[in-house]
Amino acid sequence: MKKFWNWIKNEDTGERTLLLEGVIAEDSWFGDEATPAAFKRELMQGRSPITVQLHSPGGDCIAASQIYNMLMDYPSDVTVKIDGLAASAASVIAMAGTTVTMSPTSLMMIHNPSTIASGEAQDMQKAIHLLDEVKESIINAYELKTGMPRNELSRLMDEETWMNANKAKELGFCDEIRGEEPEKSTQFGFSDFSYSRKVANSNLLNKLKASISEPDPIPNNRVAVNTTDTRLEHLRF
Repeated sequence: MKKFWNWIKNEDTGERTLLLEGVIAEDSWFGDEATPAAFKRELMQGRSPITVQLHSPGGDCIAASQIYNMLMDYPSDVTVKIDGLAASAASVIAMAGTTVTMSPTSLMMIHNPSTIASGEAQDMQKAIHLLDEVKESIINAYELKTGMPRNELSRLMDEETWMNANKAKELGFCDEIRGEEPEKSTQFGFSDFSYSRKVANSNLLNKLKASISEPDPIPNNRVAVNTTDTRLEHLRF
């Protein structure tokens, strides 16, 4: 079994880091019991928070889906660090992070799944239906992480969208850019935690209201898959 993942453990702290580098599963996980079971067994050897260092052009959709689900089911926080590239199927795995960080020079890419099919017209229709369903399953992961409308996510996939760290953060695909100063304010007693803009604005207005002896009404403005047939083997995107 050729592994595309590896584990590093800090013996002093006990912290574990999962390295996911290169193509996600050169051989399909569809119909394969040994490889997913080995991955899950190694993942579940601990229960403390883990870090996933991700650098991959993508690969097998089934493998990416299973890894995503395993990481989502992991009992502690999962920090995903995109070091260079999280493209295609690798971008789906990234969505499992409790926190997703990108280096200032890293990239993320999302696009539609693809396949190679042969046969009669009915076979072509089956291939189209398969691709439509695979796309919807991918959008499920993107939507859960970003909160973006499904039609907008579909459009970004249609256009094969490449995102630098700033764009990925703006759209919600990542949470932090490594090396970037966290957003904070000490003027009104905010703690050193990073706030979303919506929460920060709300807290700011509350602090201002409390500092005015006879406050006038203040509006609470808020910001606001490549295969040789139509089966799932070697489905890539």
